[in-house]
Amino acid sequence: MNQEKPIVLRKGWTTGACATAAVKAALVGLWGGKFLKTVSIILPKGETPTFDLVKPKKGNGWSEVGIVKDAGDDPDVTHGCVVIARVKETPNSVTFKAGKGVGTVSMPGLPIGVGEPAINPKPREMMSSIVYEMAKLYSKKPNIEITISIPNGEIITNKTWNPRLGIVGGLSILGTTGIVRPFSCSAWIASIHRGIDVARAAMFPHVAGCTGSTSEGAVQKLFNLPDQAMLDMGDFAGGMIKYLNKNPVNRVTIGGGIGKITKFAFGAVDLHSKRSQVNFKKLSQLAQDNDLPDISNVNTALEALELAGNDLAGLIADLALQRLKSLTKHSGMDCGIVIVNRAGNVISRVGN
Repeated sequence: MNQEKPIVLRKGWTTGACATAAVKAALVGLWGGKFLKTVSIILPKGETPTFDLVKPKKGNGWSEVGIVKDAGDDPDVTHGCVVIARVKETPNSVTFKAGKGVGTVSMPGLPIGVGEPAINPKPREMMSSIVYEMAKLYSKKPNIEITISIPNGEIITNKTWNPRLGIVGGLSILGTTGIVRPFSCSAWIASIHRGIDVARAAMFPHVAGCTGSTSEGAVQKLFNLPDQAMLDMGDFAGGMIKYLNKNPVNRVTIGGGIGKITKFAFGAVDLHSKRSQVNFKKLSQLAQDNDLPDISNVNTALEALELAGNDLAGLIADLALQRLKSLTKHSGMDCGIVIVNRAGNVISRVGN
């Protein structure tokens, strides 16, 4: 019997890795007198990717190089962007500036201070190390101003979480390992964590995590919450709850459609369709125990809702609230659940 070979997704490189490679190539152009065609760097875990150079330029005391961001098979909105590093000799040590298309931090709560370019700590460390390494190689002082820019980054950023995180004007330079893992759950969860950090720093008393844009719009309108209080939970209820338990707020609301809230109510914390399913046996028993119409033959939670009506949504919301309270019982947070239909209307709300 023939078995299909598993599909191996191609990994890519973070904006931080691209920026580091661009800095190295630009320094070669500045101090070495000419540009190379490719450049290699060593990533934190020992990988040594090679990057092609684009748009090399130099002038009096400065040099710049671009690297095309390759995100591999990950659906990264920055895939194909050009990450440009300009290096300029200055009297000071290594400093960073945000060029066009790279954001600036405007709210507390992130690992970079307010007013600083949105270049995360690890990429800063990687670029600084490259400056010292190249300065030693060329017998130069490591006094370099690094400006990172990404053409059209000020437009692309609207497709990211940056506006909610208080990063204005462009994209962030990210990455702890330098590697983009396709469809990485950890990257999404890390963004949820940063959202919680920003909300706490802004002293928002109430945050909400929703499973999608429809429920998010309804919940935000219902509670009149600012954008920064809306966490991009998606399917990762567990990741959000775990971090909130360690970093609590006064109130937390989970919002979603009937299917994913049903899965959460019956025990799932990863709500993705490939990793959890609706327990139709429990759902049918719930309806039966509460004298609702028979739903024993349904195939979807939506079909069950259509047969049993909003009373079923109310029962599910109650169970989901009990579960959320149980999962956060040591945090002191006030909890709430909102279930929304496909039209974006609230069909059940319990708790806060």
